[in-house]
Amino acid sequence: KLLLRFWQKETGDILYNGIDINEINTDSLLSNATMVSQTTYLFDDTVKENLRIAKPEATLEEIQDACRKASVHDFIMTLPNGYQSKVGTLGDNLSAGEKQRIGLARAFLRGSKLILLDEPTSNVDSINEGIILKSLKEQKHDKCIILVSHRESTMAIADRIYRASEGVMHEQN
Repeated sequence: KLLLRFWQKETGDILYNGIDINEINTDSLLSNATMVSQTTYLFDDTVKENLRIAKPEATLEEIQDACRKASVHDFIMTLPNGYQSKVGTLGDNLSAGEKQRIGLARAFLRGSKLILLDEPTSNVDSINEGIILKSLKEQKHDKCIILVSHRESTMAIADRIYRASEGVMHEQN
């Protein structure tokens, strides 16, 4: 939330590509970033339309590819109308883990250079987490992925790990 300037920093510097975030146009910053939080908000519409929020011009193939990366395609195909199935108000027809994987699929579909993930697999079982982490690892070469998690298994894909302690970030060796 600090990096995307939803909150204002009190002290210190936050740089994106070596530039202080306060010097970057907010629209530019937000257009190049995707944030996935623990809670995915869905609209009372189809699975497909909830995914297309990330990229309105997306083809069905692009949507399905993103869903495979987020380990949610197979689940969607078990729904009565597949990608045309309604998710219900706020996604009430889906479990927390299914909603979270749809949120991750949105991030994969959008294709931003900066992906911010806050506990992205907190509601996901270990098998699906493994598939998601493999997909994230494959994206690391051309994206900046910032991952916040309490799970050691999730952090295993990180190039660098920092731990926050008493308001200070410490790099873990």
